Amino acid sequence: MTDDLTHDLTHDQAVDPTVGLRHSPNHDPNHDPTHGRTYWTSVASPLGSLLLTADPDGALTSLSVPGQKGGRTVREGRLHDPGPFRAAEEQLDAYFAADLKEFRLPLRSEGTAFRERVWAALDSVPYGATTTYGEVAARIGASRMAVRAVGGAIGANPLLIVRPCHRVIGADGSLTGYAGGLDRKVRLLTLEGALRTDAT
Repeated sequence: MTDDLTHDLTHDQAVDPTVGLRHSPNHDPNHDPTHGRTYWTSVASPLGSLLLTADPDGALTSLSVPGQKGGRTVREGRLHDPGPFRAAEEQLDAYFAADLKEFRLPLRSEGTAFRERVWAALDSVPYGATTTYGEVAARIGASRMAVRAVGGAIGANPLLIVRPCHRVIGADGSLTGYAGGLDRKVRLLTLEGALRTDAT
């Protein structure tokens, strides 16, 4: 997995020192609000081995899949401890078994105010449903001109699966891109019963 995010707009950079994202020019890369205590573990899944990170309070800060564009990597100083992730592992297992439709986990992400608004809008897209980039823009009160920025924020979502960016599709029903790979997007939407047979 790589450790670099592609930003659509230079003014809209995610700032997440706990998982090693690219920092804005004014950000001190040595500043870590968790004081270096970032936990990680890996969880087996039908999508491959998932990499999870959490802060000292046990809030999930990222969930990445193998080969993900902008996916996280384990960096020196991170603590391997499956303990903080018991609930996440149990809920992920239930989700992939089609026994869970809504995750109930403490989450923590750090991004620009705009990205945080977009990510919060993703949380409101229910299991078994899809939405479009334009609809997400409308939900946060952004103009149509902001659709590209919305797409950039969705692509930078650090919490795949639990924050369901896979439920966002093109206005014409096409699946479009997904940081975790289009094949995984198909599998997730199929699992949730949201995939139209004519979607490509």
